[in-house]
Amino acid sequence: MHIPFDNSYAALPDAFYTRIEPTSVSQPKLLAFNDDLSKLLGIETGDLTEAAAVFGGNKVPQGAAPLAQLYAGHQFGNFNPQLGDGRAILLGEVIGTDGIRRDIQLKGSGPTPYSRMGDGRAWLGPVLREYVVSEAMHTLGIPTTRALAAVSTGEDIWREQGALPGAILTRVAKSHLRVGTFQVFAHRGEVDHLKTLTDYAIQRHYPDASGPMDLLRAVCAAQADLVTRWMSVGFIHGVMNTDNCAISGETIDYGPCAFMDAFAQNRVFSSIDAQGRYAFGEQPGIAVWNMAQLATSLIQQMDDKEAAVEEATEIVHAMPHLLEQGWLKRFAAKIGIDAPKDGDTGLIEEVLGLMQTDGADFANTFYALCKGDAKDQFANREAYEVWEEKWKVRLNSAPNAQAVMQSANPAIIPRNHRIEQMIDAAVAGDMAPFERLMKALATPYDLTDPNLARPPSQQEIVPATFCGT
Repeated sequence: MHIPFDNSYAALPDAFYTRIEPTSVSQPKLLAFNDDLSKLLGIETGDLTEAAAVFGGNKVPQGAAPLAQLYAGHQFGNFNPQLGDGRAILLGEVIGTDGIRRDIQLKGSGPTPYSRMGDGRAWLGPVLREYVVSEAMHTLGIPTTRALAAVSTGEDIWREQGALPGAILTRVAKSHLRVGTFQVFAHRGEVDHLKTLTDYAIQRHYPDASGPMDLLRAVCAAQADLVTRWMSVGFIHGVMNTDNCAISGETIDYGPCAFMDAFAQNRVFSSIDAQGRYAFGEQPGIAVWNMAQLATSLIQQMDDKEAAVEEATEIVHAMPHLLEQGWLKRFAAKIGIDAPKDGDTGLIEEVLGLMQTDGADFANTFYALCKGDAKDQFANREAYEVWEEKWKVRLNSAPNAQAVMQSANPAIIPRNHRIEQMIDAAVAGDMAPFERLMKALATPYDLTDPNLARPPSQQEIVPATFCGT
């Protein structure tokens, strides 16, 4: 196997990471491999046995510079001054055939100095969940980390449920720089390292930015765009801690994530989110909160802190408007409006209110609008028909409404009950449901597998999701 490594993070000061190699496993077996992504990265795969050894952590490929990254973070609003990669190891970076630099990281590859009493491992369920959901997000056009490989380890790991089959995910990202990466050096008062990190982030992700405040402005814009894209497909991240907030504007760390079935603004899936901090409708506000923490960190390196506070405050306070604009753009497209006007917000909020009252399925309701038969999604058809008349009048001045809706409303999403069924089958040695999901989600706007678009029955509902650590 040849991976064309071109490592830059490993050239930063030692304070940014700990050099460490993956812990080997007994029987690595390649369960899934992303050929298209591999070609984009310029990887020559060789045989499957070697690929399993590399992506299972048993063989460090030539040119790699394995390390675990340091960061801090606010977890459910509580600051932890040191976190870091507790079960992940960055193998290195490659510059793809598209000219973009990306990290290649093993997740579940054994303990590191940041494991905090953990075993550094992952079990098969969360690995396959992240593989499916991250690739689905990619085909939906939402910035995301991606899955290159899933490997079973041949070893059991222990969680609350007992012994579970171990696995390792190979994750690809534009970088793994997080808000928490800035927080750790700001908290320690290590200004030189904070400046080095800021310069590195600008060069890698936002080369047009002229300094820390320009970087903040760019990251705020990227996060506002990302979160409104999430909401447009009914996605709930589930754990929007600052250590799970990527500077690149990509979705990262698919733990207790979920796509909604029945629409509800206060919907929570994460088993550890008892207060609903990261509920569906709370995500825009949390994105602003996270950017305020980034601003607080970036300010520590500024000579004129008073002026920096004033500028950072202006940037962060402008973010809700960016989120409102992004939300209107995304949701207007879902009802066929390419150029939203005053009053469209009310039209969108009205149909969302009807959906919430009736428990209408989020994805299927909007997909049905494309087909002209959405009334079947509502228990109160009369209320829907009143809204529908207003909507049709609005569409009279909305050219290409059908095409706009079709590009904004997926037919198939990775529904929780299908993911759980896929995981159960994989644990039993059957990867067919995984393959079926991956095939359908490769073209999510086409109804290629109608059964995968079916909402869960009462018995199939998955009320909570878990992070798997």
